Amino acid sequence: MLMQPEALADDALVAPVSTMGAPLVGEERLKDPAVAALAVQQMEEYLGRSFDAVMSLEIGGANSFQPLMVAAVTGLPVLDADTMGRAYPEAQHSSFAIGDLQPYPLTLADIRENAVVVSRVASWKWMERISRKVCTEVGSMAATCKAPRTGREVKEWGVLHTVTQAIELGRAVLDARAAKIDPVEAVVDHAGGRLLFRGKVIDVSRRATEGFLRGTARVAGLDEDRNSELRVDFQNEFTVAWIDDEVAATVPDIICVLDSTTGDAIGTEALRYGQRVSIIGLPAPEVQTTPKGLQHVGPRAFGYDIDFRSLFGVES
Repeated sequence: MLMQPEALADDALVAPVSTMGAPLVGEERLKDPAVAALAVQQMEEYLGRSFDAVMSLEIGGANSFQPLMVAAVTGLPVLDADTMGRAYPEAQHSSFAIGDLQPYPLTLADIRENAVVVSRVASWKWMERISRKVCTEVGSMAATCKAPRTGREVKEWGVLHTVTQAIELGRAVLDARAAKIDPVEAVVDHAGGRLLFRGKVIDVSRRATEGFLRGTARVAGLDEDRNSELRVDFQNEFTVAWIDDEVAATVPDIICVLDSTTGDAIGTEALRYGQRVSIIGLPAPEVQTTPKGLQHVGPRAFGYDIDFRSLFGVES
């Protein structure tokens, strides 16, 4: 059952869930609903209290399905919300971190039935560092239940109605295909985005390291973009894009690489030489473009000496 956040009681207990690790590992090690649920059950044991609902840490990518798998095992309702409105690689990138909510406890489980509780940390960054080290030791893929949230905290700091938004966006792509119109344009129109570049992938350099998938992809322009080149960096997710060495887009705006024919999203783990792609930008959730939000998810949070200049008129 998909539950609207407005239906949550202020004192309800919500489990934010995710799979932590490098996306490339997930190409070979498929997710197990029982393991996803184990992290939640582990947290209930630690707290001595049952959850009232489950929600995704991030609606972008495969983690959008994590609460659905937990719900299939536990029967909990899935909340129509997440904490990012997209995907980000680290714990301190969530809206709950931007809101300075408590970052602990965290539970982590893997396919070997290893179970870990991180009971207390000094900060969100310390939670990321400690849990990421554990994740790396168990093979760079583990199910997690993040710090439990009350219904009031979710309503105040969650990114709301993102499951519905994702479903409607997918429907827009399917409708465009059925009508034989450009699905990339359909995504841009539906989500209020911008088309940045069209071309062919000519190089992908990536490595799985410290529990992340890091790298750079290069795209040679086609059609109106011929004679130009786009380069995009990624850390699990796309972070900064340049066109002919000029910054074209940065986090927190959402940089998406789509198959130019089908409109399917192509993740950092799935980029391949020769793919015909369209690179688009979508607007970031408002909480991420505030001064406090940019401290967590702006370009400098990822190590770039770049000011955030939104594609949509919001500047730092």
